[in-house]
Amino acid sequence: MLKNLYIENIAVIEKTSIDFTSGMNVLTGETGAGKSIIIDSINAILGNRTSKDLIRTGAESAFVSAEFTDISDEAVRTLEEYGYEAEEDGSVMIQRELSISGKGKCRIGGRPAPVSVLRNIGEKLIDIHGQHASYELMSPERHISYIDKLGALESELEAYRAVYREYVSLRGELSRMVDDESERIRKADLLRYQIDELEKADFYVGEYEELSERKKLIENAEKISRGLELANSYLAGSEDSDGAVALLEMASDSLSDLTDCIPGAAEVLTRLSNAIYEIEDCREELVSMSDQVDTGLDDINEVEERLDLIYSLGRKYGVTIEEMLSYLENARKELEKLEGFEENRDALVARCDEAKERASRMARAISEKRKKISREFESSVKKEMTYLDMPNVELVVDISGCSLDINGMDKLEILISTNPGEPPKPVARIASGGELSRMMLAIKNVLADKDPVDTLIFDEVDTGISGSAAQKVGLKLREVSSARQVMCVTHLAQIAALADSHFKIEKSVVDGKTYTQVSQLDHEGRRNELARIIGGVEITQATLDYAEEMLG
Repeated sequence: MLKNLYIENIAVIEKTSIDFTSGMNVLTGETGAGKSIIIDSINAILGNRTSKDLIRTGAESAFVSAEFTDISDEAVRTLEEYGYEAEEDGSVMIQRELSISGKGKCRIGGRPAPVSVLRNIGEKLIDIHGQHASYELMSPERHISYIDKLGALESELEAYRAVYREYVSLRGELSRMVDDESERIRKADLLRYQIDELEKADFYVGEYEELSERKKLIENAEKISRGLELANSYLAGSEDSDGAVALLEMASDSLSDLTDCIPGAAEVLTRLSNAIYEIEDCREELVSMSDQVDTGLDDINEVEERLDLIYSLGRKYGVTIEEMLSYLENARKELEKLEGFEENRDALVARCDEAKERASRMARAISEKRKKISREFESSVKKEMTYLDMPNVELVVDISGCSLDINGMDKLEILISTNPGEPPKPVARIASGGELSRMMLAIKNVLADKDPVDTLIFDEVDTGISGSAAQKVGLKLREVSSARQVMCVTHLAQIAALADSHFKIEKSVVDGKTYTQVSQLDHEGRRNELARIIGGVEITQATLDYAEEMLG
């Protein structure tokens, strides 16, 4: 339930904290005192759309927080789905800050949260029924949800919708396949050309690097040959001079005669011998390089043509050879798919028909259940409305078939007649504001056991009613509050008198500024407030006595 609501700088409320209780809570006050601001603040906590106009004049930001206790298992699961947790005692704190700049902040349990998450979690915590909710009755497309909720058909509908979406997806794919025949032919021709072009190129991974090295070799062939020739002559020697190898061998021979005479000469001799072997290896590698240069001097035109081909095809199919080969593989697969069009189309038709049959079968099963549930709904809601001073009401759930859609194969609308002898007609053409309010309350009560939300808020559910009807609406609200927390904004003393907790909202002007205060009334305060509601401007002793009698 909603335990505490803290509001700061929302409209004419500068700062207030309201501690709600279990059972039935009512909020009363003069018209314009700020009752709607409380509902607006709760709507903000629930993640609903807000306006910068809510922020108190002169303030840069506004803040609302709500503490919920003993939240339902479903609310706990929803929190966990989004990565949040309730406290160990089953409570959770939700906060929302509104900024004049438009950049607000939301928090759940102290952690930042998107508004969308706030909205999804809020649906599991509070259900607000206001005048706009009564207008749901005037939208026939919403009526089907009442029947589905009463029959607990949500899981079956979820399974059906998964199959239905699969069917719609397959149907769309099939339609595109058939409609795009000319495009398919054009694309297949293009793919054949691209595949042929890449296959003729016959690229292989690493070819570009090899060609680049070969081009560099050819362009520098003269320089390379001269350098290798000089290096080899310096090592091997020439007709006119000894090379490094010969000189080292001569040094080694000279040193070999001294190994017995000079300590350490043998070690130096060994090192010289190793150096001679190493240099001989280097000279042989230089000779091998010279041979490679001589045999690798291809026509540079051929190399450049190959590199140009890689560059030109790379502009169309991918920068690297790896990317072009990947494009080629994908093109082959796509062409194979397009060339197998007839076979693919037949398979897709079969899949589409099978999905439609499954969806139809599931929709028929749901439809049969809706027909049975509708009879229960008619009887239960009519009983509730009779209690709420609408004894002559006739209520019929009109179900007719339709093509498959997201809700199955049923078109459903609630029809009512409020006068004897008149046939039931659409709600929008018959019901008054007061009748809509009572009808919605009746439906809420019928669906109460199917709704896991712990807190129900009724915003001016007493619109258009008075007398015994108002008394019965109050009694019905009190009945609902025995199983969950109820909050009610009301203008009627008959309803306010039945509350477990009564909050008065009053407005005052101080130094040219308007302020709204919310206070919980004690017994005397409740008597005075009821007397104000009953008596208006002048409150007599008789009015006070009547208010006392109402409080019982």
